[in-house]
Order: sequence, then C-alpha cells, then structure tokens
Amino acid sequence: MSTATPELAGNRLLRLWPAAAGIAFGAFIAYDLASGADLAPVLTASGLVYLGAAALKRPRAAWPVFWVAFVVIGAAGFTPWEDATTWVLLGFAAAFALYGLVRGATRPFEEFPLQSLAMVGFGAASVAVLLIGGAAAAYIVAAGLLAHAAWDLWHRRSGRVVVRSMTEFCLFLDVIAAVAMVVVAVNG
Repeated sequence: MSTATPELAGNRLLRLWPAAAGIAFGAFIAYDLASGADLAPVLTASGLVYLGAAALKRPRAAWPVFWVAFVVIGAAGFTPWEDATTWVLLGFAAAFALYGLVRGATRPFEEFPLQSLAMVGFGAASVAVLLIGGAAAAYIVAAGLLAHAAWDLWHRRSGRVVVRSMTEFCLFLDVIAAVAMVVVAVNG
C-alpha cells in the first residue's frame, strides 16, 4: 500500500511534463518526415537553444529561444523560402554569438564558449545535410540528434546553461527524431 498522498503523486506526474512534451514533439516531427534535409533546421535549433541561453546568461531563456526557433521552423513551411530555414537559424546563432562576445560571456568555459563550439558543430552538420542530401544526410541528422541527446544528458547532470526541463524535453525529442530519421533512411 502506498503512503504517498495524492498531492505527492500529482507533483511527481507534474515533473514528467518535459518528457511527455518531448515525446509529443518527437512524434509530431516524425509523423511527416520525408528526408534528412527536413530535420536540418531541428538540428540547428538544438544548438541554438543552448547557445542563446548561454549568451544571455539565463538558463530560463532556453524556452523562449526554443519557441522562437519553433515558430521560424513552422512558419517556413508556409513560405517559398522553406529551404532557407537552417540559414535563418544560423543567422540567429551568429547574433547570439556576437552578443555573448560583446557581453563578455567567456567564462566559465562550460557555458558560452563550449556552447559556441557545439553550435559550430551542429551548424556544420546541418549545412552538410543541406549540401549532401539523400540517405547520407539522414544519417548525419540522426547522428547529430543523438549527439545532442548526449549533450542534453550532460547538461541535465551538470545543471548548467539551460533549465532542467529543457534538457529533459530535448532528450526525448532528439532520440525520437533520430530514430525516425533512421527509419525513413532505411525505408526510403
């Protein structure tokens, strides 16, 4: 017989919302996936969210940066410039990098400097996806998203840069999207 009160059980369930939201977003992304290039903006956004929070020196800023990236990615589908979404997000990343440098956010290394390096890696992978295309692009996206999932785990443990809810949300989103990308590549 459980001694937990309904309030405690409710609090435990409430703490699961980031995982549930990550699973829902991952499923949403996987639903209409056609190619590796489809997820290049998602891979770019994964680095952008962390870089933005680090440049602003506010872990809670990760969520507003995520929502801006989400709106950019979503709105791009209604424009003739959908293929430019990754470039737009890379522009935002460059603006955050410049802001972080001007603001002097160079210490500690695990925050802005490390996030900048990670953004270069995720951004380069996204550009490679756009240039290569095909099944190879799908595998690059999947590898990038799985690398970002490991990044999420490291940040969840360290408690740095972004709020824990973002790390948990991203972890599930990244893994589900990566698996979906591999399935699309294998069956495509």
